[in-house]
Amino acid sequence: MADLDKCIEQLHRGEHLSEADVKKICSMAKEYFSQVKNVICVESPVTVCGDIHGQFFDLIELFKIGGESPNTNYLFLGDYVDRGYHSVEVVTLLLCLKLRYKNRLHMLRGNHESRQITQVYGFYDECVRKYGSESVWKMLTDVFDYLPLAAEIDKQIFCVHGGLSPSIDSLDHIRTLDRVQEIPLDGPMCDLMWSDPDERSSWGISPRGAGYTFGQDVSEQFNHNNDLTMVARAHQLVMEGYNWCHDGNVVTIFSAPNYCYRCGNKAAIMEVDDLLNCSFLQFDPAPRSENSTTSGGQKKITPEYFL
Repeated sequence: MADLDKCIEQLHRGEHLSEADVKKICSMAKEYFSQVKNVICVESPVTVCGDIHGQFFDLIELFKIGGESPNTNYLFLGDYVDRGYHSVEVVTLLLCLKLRYKNRLHMLRGNHESRQITQVYGFYDECVRKYGSESVWKMLTDVFDYLPLAAEIDKQIFCVHGGLSPSIDSLDHIRTLDRVQEIPLDGPMCDLMWSDPDERSSWGISPRGAGYTFGQDVSEQFNHNNDLTMVARAHQLVMEGYNWCHDGNVVTIFSAPNYCYRCGNKAAIMEVDDLLNCSFLQFDPAPRSENSTTSGGQKKITPEYFL
């Protein structure tokens, strides 16, 4: 625990860990996640977070807004790396916090927790630049293979990075998948990482080139079949940081403000209380000065859906 506390303190100073420390953390994380099921059970109250994408100082801002770990119970929906400048710091901090406070921070896999994607969108290059070789990238992407695919909050809210799959009718099917692998190019595991809700009914071809689009009829049927109230997912930039669709059957949460440092969007996190009421905290980018204590902005939103 002392080593983890030291690593957490170092990361909070904005300093990336040594390769030796990353190796230890990855070994511990693989051992831990290898015992975790594909669909994890998370108890409310919990704060649900969407994409982070390497925006480390905005992640620190998120903890200021939502509460420091372990005081707040967190569920992160994936996409910790790529596009932002500090993917290494983001993913290693979250892994350290997960290992330090196992029951107070939960992590799912996103479509960017992938060897193929990270070689295109920045994480691979960042690791090589900061460590002089691809070894840290290899260690961390090996851990990604073990991250769980989905979560249930009080067996009422289904949480996943992307969305639904025409190959999956029930959560029991997700539980049977072999997840310890690179994300496939198609099939149910791919769909969970890549799919998006759509205004059109039924299933559609995704413009992303992977996964599917799914309409309100699909999400309603999935929720009904599995005795769920709603689907909470990330994966899509939404300008207000969150977006309800499908008549309250699906909510999208996006937690990277001013995505790619140019999109101008707000970020949000979703607070789920012990009665499953959902409310949202929106926030702006962290001050660019790393030493500044000025808040990036906070706005409490009145709950729109009571679950």
